[in-house]
Amino acid sequence: MRGTAERAAMQIFARIALPLVLLLTLAGAAGAQAVVDASTLDGKVLFGYQGWFRTPGDGANVGWSHWSRGAPSPETMTVDLYPDLSEFDPKDLAPIPGESIGAKPAYLFSSFNRNIVMRHFEWMKRYGLDGVLVQRFLSDIPGSRAQGDGVLKNIMAAAEKTGRTFAIEYDISGARAETMADILQKDWNYLVNDLHVTASPRYLRHKGKPVVSVWGMGLNDRSHPPADTAAALAIIRWFQTTAGACYIGGTPAFWRSRTRDANPDPAWAEVYQAMDVVQPWTVGRYGDLAGVERWKTEQLAPDLAATAAHGQLYMPVIFPGFSWHNLNPRSPENQIPRLKGQFLWNQAVSARAAGARMLKIAMFDEVNEGTAMFKAAPRRSDAPDQGNWLTLDADGGALPSDWYLRLAGEITKAFHAKRPLPAAMPAAGR
Repeated sequence: MRGTAERAAMQIFARIALPLVLLLTLAGAAGAQAVVDASTLDGKVLFGYQGWFRTPGDGANVGWSHWSRGAPSPETMTVDLYPDLSEFDPKDLAPIPGESIGAKPAYLFSSFNRNIVMRHFEWMKRYGLDGVLVQRFLSDIPGSRAQGDGVLKNIMAAAEKTGRTFAIEYDISGARAETMADILQKDWNYLVNDLHVTASPRYLRHKGKPVVSVWGMGLNDRSHPPADTAAALAIIRWFQTTAGACYIGGTPAFWRSRTRDANPDPAWAEVYQAMDVVQPWTVGRYGDLAGVERWKTEQLAPDLAATAAHGQLYMPVIFPGFSWHNLNPRSPENQIPRLKGQFLWNQAVSARAAGARMLKIAMFDEVNEGTAMFKAAPRRSDAPDQGNWLTLDADGGALPSDWYLRLAGEITKAFHAKRPLPAAMPAAGR
């Protein structure tokens, strides 16, 4: 009788325990997402990645760059959000002159340091994130080339090691109309033929074509050429035909109506229709939850319908908040509050509900405008005592430093599964 009872108990245990073990194993594997599918844009949630920060002694030989105007001080800093650097080796960081956090030195990082970029991509893997659109400013190309394109090489190595994906996103801000097409073509050929970026198994493709984005054409100011729509169309066609690429156009927010931030010339309609993917820039175009809802009704849903009618893809841009007081002192601190993540979450909910199949989050590391999604100082006491700093407790309450990476992970899961996001944001303490 005893043996029979033991066998029965073991059978019951097997029926309960083994499926539970399998469930836990699958859940762990799904969360880890060992290798991102780099063959398609469908379902992708991508970050913009600036990678433009430099510090003395990092090997780039430019000193402090994008952190401050000259040497850092409370009066010269040009960033608002202070990063959480607790996981980095102090040897990979640079001390901020004259600044401290309590009794300890305060530090900043350089994107030129491979260990820094690797850690960023390790975070992407840990939270199940897809990868990045690497920002490549036309005005910075000579400097990047002089530095051996160290940051881009760091990104390629990190994407390959962590199984994330990446693609180039050119930013034409400040370019000259008469030279920009030549610069774009020569640089793309250099990236493909000399750096072999598209030969990387982690370079993002769509329908067999390497993805490339060009941001800024169509804006209604002189710093974003060309004004000539024929020249703009020629750039798009060159990438699509000669380069054989899938072209993402970073457009004005009001591209469809050609109002407000967009060039009003009706000829731009043909330019936008030529793009494979339309990616309107929305940072700062709304600033509260009511604005998010209006944007969905007035812009997002009609934009999706317009692109679908022309056989195009549509990539909405969402952002966690905005603050650039140190860069522009006349602007208020915490200009567009993050609302402890609710502002970002509602935008993602709207994008999925409207039918978006992909998404860009601005940005992964943009601390200058306070849109960074990576780990940030959770409390004001975790940032330098000196100067003005934005930390995650700015809107009250306690948030972990990785809160926005967690939210991005939940958003990415929904886009992968093509399912709606719940209106209720996850609890911070889970």
